[in-house]
Amino acid sequence: MDAIQRAFPTLTQKLDLRRQLDTIKPDLATIEERLRFQVQEFDPGISGYVSYALDSNGKRIRPALVLLAAHASGKSTPQHIDLAIAVELIHLATLVHDDIMDGASKRRGKPTAFAKWGAELAVLLGDCLFCHALKLSSNFPSQEISRKIAEAANEVCSGEILQTQRRFDLKLSIPEYIKIISMKTGALFRVSTELAAVLNNCRPDEILALRNYGDFLGIAYQIYDDCLDLVGTEGSTGKTVGTDLAKGKLTLPLLHVLAQSSPAEQEQLHNIILHGTPESRTELLAQVVERGGLKNAVRRIHSYLDQAVAALQVLPKTGYRDTLEGIPRAVAEHVATLG
Repeated sequence: MDAIQRAFPTLTQKLDLRRQLDTIKPDLATIEERLRFQVQEFDPGISGYVSYALDSNGKRIRPALVLLAAHASGKSTPQHIDLAIAVELIHLATLVHDDIMDGASKRRGKPTAFAKWGAELAVLLGDCLFCHALKLSSNFPSQEISRKIAEAANEVCSGEILQTQRRFDLKLSIPEYIKIISMKTGALFRVSTELAAVLNNCRPDEILALRNYGDFLGIAYQIYDDCLDLVGTEGSTGKTVGTDLAKGKLTLPLLHVLAQSSPAEQEQLHNIILHGTPESRTELLAQVVERGGLKNAVRRIHSYLDQAVAALQVLPKTGYRDTLEGIPRAVAEHVATLG
């Protein structure tokens, strides 16, 4: 199945991106083949665990962005495939660890590694995927590539630590929230598109353009995912609505309402966040929608998506640039239906 289609399965028919991605289908097929091959690089005693983690039926959005950015900034090479594999392995490692922290029993319809084998083994499995990604990145001839991949991995983990640290933290500000999601989600989007241009020896302004594109798209993507916790369904999001609030993750829609509330209202909201029942939390989610928290988040998503499209204007006008521009535009059209 096409990577972008899986990433955004509810996009409207008129913005079907599958045909636009036909030109990178061979590369996407190579990604899947290379991911399966990685299993052979591990000790036979753990290959079954690794195979299970890699066969995630995931979106592969990050590898797709690597390939599109490569073509838009020059051409796709074997090194771009290597980059796509390393970035996807880091992403999969974070998912294994996320499921442990969240106590998640299922991801994309199948049991998580945590649910199948317990926390101890799942932690080590995630560690193995991280280390293997960094091992692969050491093969690039340029130390800059290896260093930036390692920095992105560090940034993702740091963002996750900060998010965990700030759970139930009523002093969390909107700029701090944006910083955290830029780290934990934006970092891999950013490194995917930026390093694709670096590998093509692009001009500094083109490298910066693709870096900014990935960053803006990643931030918008995460805010959108957070909004689904308010108005999504378990079938579309893979988790129960309100999970973020129950776990103390204060996302943009709620932070907006808190910032706009009077001291008395804030005290009431704080009490629900810290000590509320499932019923009171459900009522709070409805208040967030009614009081404009969702609409504000949607406006911010559109702003980041617009910035992503604008960042690409320095690149040559090609069909690949058109596809990169089409991704945020298609997401924007769908996001507009949220509120």
